[in-house]
Amino acid sequence: MEQNIQDYIKPGRRAHLVGIGGVSMAPLAEVLKGRGVLVTGSDMREGEAVDHLRSLSIPVTIGHLPQSVEGADCVIRTAAVHDDNPEIAAALQAGIPVFERAQAWGAIMTHYQNALCVSGTHGKTTTTSMCAHIFLAAGRDPSVMVGGVLPILGAGHRVGHGDTIIAEACEYCNSFLSFCPTVAVILNVEEDHLDFFRDLADIQHSFRSFAQLVPDRGWVVVNGDNPNALQAIQDCGRQTMRFSLRDSSADCRADHIFWNKGLPEFDIVVHGVKYAHAALNVGGSHNISNALAAACAAYVLGVPGSAVEEGLASFTGAGRRFEKKGEFHGAMVYDDYAHHPDELHALLTMAKSLGYARVVCAFQPHTYTRTAALFQRFVQELKLADVAILAEIYAAREKNDLGISSKDLADQIPGAVYCPTLDEVTAKLRELAQPGDLLLTVGAGDIYLAGEALLQ
Repeated sequence: MEQNIQDYIKPGRRAHLVGIGGVSMAPLAEVLKGRGVLVTGSDMREGEAVDHLRSLSIPVTIGHLPQSVEGADCVIRTAAVHDDNPEIAAALQAGIPVFERAQAWGAIMTHYQNALCVSGTHGKTTTTSMCAHIFLAAGRDPSVMVGGVLPILGAGHRVGHGDTIIAEACEYCNSFLSFCPTVAVILNVEEDHLDFFRDLADIQHSFRSFAQLVPDRGWVVVNGDNPNALQAIQDCGRQTMRFSLRDSSADCRADHIFWNKGLPEFDIVVHGVKYAHAALNVGGSHNISNALAAACAAYVLGVPGSAVEEGLASFTGAGRRFEKKGEFHGAMVYDDYAHHPDELHALLTMAKSLGYARVVCAFQPHTYTRTAALFQRFVQELKLADVAILAEIYAAREKNDLGISSKDLADQIPGAVYCPTLDEVTAKLRELAQPGDLLLTVGAGDIYLAGEALLQ
């Protein structure tokens, strides 16, 4: 029998969170506690998130022990925790309902008048962060759940008391289909996560299902410059706001774009009328597009244009999104989370426009399946860098059944250097660095550690 999570996250019930220190589990624990749920949790290691939760009187056990679930009314787990985990196995054996993290967030969303959920193959964290800045500027006191650290929050989440929750919505394993959006933003739909999805059509079907979660009173905000996204929501039967950099017939567009030292300024025009003037502190045309998406979401939720202007002006980037790390021998060191060819293209074309002597890109591919499926596109985009350094593939959740290595990429990129370990990446960056260079560490794994080691 299918259990309804709403019955288990009520005041006085006890929820045990497995992997409670995770980026979207820690805020979940905080929100549940605020709703009167008795929260306990476990994690593999100590850390800032665990310390913070304990300061809120949430007990956290280090290690996964079967006895930790005793007395819980339900167990909520992070996506990385499977049925063979000792706590999950004990819960299942005891008949304690086990729910996914996304199900819990979806249930919480129903308690807000507005649930603004930002989806897309890339740009989610940046756009969610822009939305957070705008709604904070508007005094709307939002709750926020973002997949990276946002400097204005000092964390990846915020527990507010307003009528709006803003959340990043990830398509991997269809987790966003557990959400309850009233505004669904779709930034782009591309081939990715092919260890889970069959093909592009399967991915589009998933995004269409996400759009159709929106109630009749809600809105789907879609990128008019992304054909796959437009195709995914065609005739979805929901109110739609289309934004575009190129199509003058779009509901929302950027007008009078002007570049000032690599940063864009432009008017945001909605239905032919100027809504706001944006002066961004993040570069690249992809960020103009992200800003339009955030502005559309603000517009349909009644936020004044002045708050859009203030919010976008105060946004300087999310953690690991072209994040300035420091300077080494006259070269600037930046870090970025890009792990898909489209993201690499946006990052490297933007980096090349900033006037540095050379762009040196240390890239760590993320997962064997993605590297194999998009191999030639990775080769093509990495050629944009003046020098490419290839760290070994970050396995994440996978085993290397494909026998693939970053060396295979390096072999096809003129002048590229393959470094099997992060220590070797750091050494190579140290050797190459010259005044006027831009040194980039890029990838969704732990490649940032190479740049941090260089700066130490």
